[in-house]
Amino acid sequence: MRLSARLRQTATLAAALVIALMPVLNLRAEAAEKPAGGVDSNSVPDGPVARVPLYPAMPYMDGLNHGIPRYELFVGYSYLRAVPTMASGNRLVWLNGGSTSLALNLNRYLGVVGDFGAYTNSQVRFTGAYNTTVDVDNSNVAVLSYLFGPRISFRQFGRLTPFVQVLFGGVHANEVDLAHCTVNCILLPAQDTFAWTGGGGLDFRFRHHFAFRIIQAEYLMTRFTDFNTGSTGTQNDLRLSSGIVFRFGGRSAPALPPPSPLEYSCSVTPTAVYPGEPIAASGTAVYLNPATTAVYTWSVDGGTVTGDGSTAKIDTGNAAVGPYTLKGHVSQGDKPGENADCTAPYAVKAYEPPTVSCTADPVTVIAGNASTITALGVSPQNRALTYSYSASSGTVNGTGTTAILSTVGIAVGTVAVTCTVVDDKGQSATAQTTVTVAAPVVAAVPQTRDLCSVHFERDRARPTRVDNEAKACLDEIALSLNGSPDAKLALVGNAAPDEKGGGRLAAERARNTKAYLVKEKGIDAARISVYTRAQDGKAVSSTLIPAGATLDTAGDTVVNESKK
Repeated sequence: MRLSARLRQTATLAAALVIALMPVLNLRAEAAEKPAGGVDSNSVPDGPVARVPLYPAMPYMDGLNHGIPRYELFVGYSYLRAVPTMASGNRLVWLNGGSTSLALNLNRYLGVVGDFGAYTNSQVRFTGAYNTTVDVDNSNVAVLSYLFGPRISFRQFGRLTPFVQVLFGGVHANEVDLAHCTVNCILLPAQDTFAWTGGGGLDFRFRHHFAFRIIQAEYLMTRFTDFNTGSTGTQNDLRLSSGIVFRFGGRSAPALPPPSPLEYSCSVTPTAVYPGEPIAASGTAVYLNPATTAVYTWSVDGGTVTGDGSTAKIDTGNAAVGPYTLKGHVSQGDKPGENADCTAPYAVKAYEPPTVSCTADPVTVIAGNASTITALGVSPQNRALTYSYSASSGTVNGTGTTAILSTVGIAVGTVAVTCTVVDDKGQSATAQTTVTVAAPVVAAVPQTRDLCSVHFERDRARPTRVDNEAKACLDEIALSLNGSPDAKLALVGNAAPDEKGGGRLAAERARNTKAYLVKEKGIDAARISVYTRAQDGKAVSSTLIPAGATLDTAGDTVVNESKK
């Protein structure tokens, strides 16, 4: 078998590393198991003072790795194939063979593995037009693999042990020659390449020293040379293995201690109820034997209990008011340690009377108006409640949580209202509230209000023109109208006695004043009325008329606004 220099160096280095680590690991394990001076910690007699380890926890220390082997030797069948089948440069198309591995467990989880495999193929397949089967001389033991690396085992599942590992090393492929050939007989030369695997498996332990590897599945990467191109490439392969695992070293699991006697505790929820309310009971047993069925029984000294498991229900319908005790029993046999009892107290309470609150809305009403009475009753046992009402004067009607107090025909003063609730057990509660009846209030009659006047003395040529000085008064009038949107305005035009056509001038002054308010200030024309009055003065007076107020128009003449 011809190995390349690189493969030989890789294999030699990995083997030397494992051999070099083994004495160190053994020394560390032995140091952990023995205190200083070489005295075996297991030989120290038990005494009143607890033993304290002189070293921190190490692999295979007392109690840490019981049942975990030091070495695991696997021997089994392996199947190796390329993925995809006809990958460029890959010589591992379909191979059958065997593999063996030796794992050194550093502790219950971590180990190092050395793996060796030998695989064969009885035929060589070619791609392309030439696909006839070719007989070859040395197709047996066609491929050898040498791999080393770490392994992590998961040993918390009883007899089943899953594991994962990553291995590095090399693969050697033998030279393949044609059978019965004398010239140019080499189909494939021998090759050595770097390889690594990643995957895991599952072991089933029959006994401490013997297990069966159900499956080991791994991805295998190789770097063979493609003889069509002469370049090295990456090939993907799958390796499946199964076989026997021999386990050596380590300590067997210690004998199980004698079972602890049963312990039993029970509880009730709630701990106090009213007659007829149910109570939930439950029991918790400790140190049960999982291989034996537990039998539960219950009893009470008040009410009725039902249940044949770890939970039960107490019916208090026939129990009088008072304290009681629940008793529970669990059994897994006839021995003293296989039986246990528990107790839990509970109580049946007397019914509590209801409570009620009584409120009025509003608390003050005008005589003849009504007030709403609200009663809020609460039963501690959530029992059905019946409501009723009474009043010292007036009438109150209602049978639910609200009633109406009518004050029609009653005198001014205070009315006392009583709210009453009664539950279905005849227990009752009352509460009172008061309503003040006040005399009706006479609303004030709105009054008109005089505003500023607009004067026309300044422009003798145009005695009816609204000038800039008059606009200040008109702006104030517009603000008053905007502030009282339901009010109206009366404008009364006047003229001097010596003015020729005074009646006409007075009407024109009133119309121009209104036009300014409508056009310039946006006041609704329907809100403004215009009049004339036989009053001395070249002016227009203004009066604000609130809603409900009445304007005294005695002596005023309505202006015909259609006449210019």
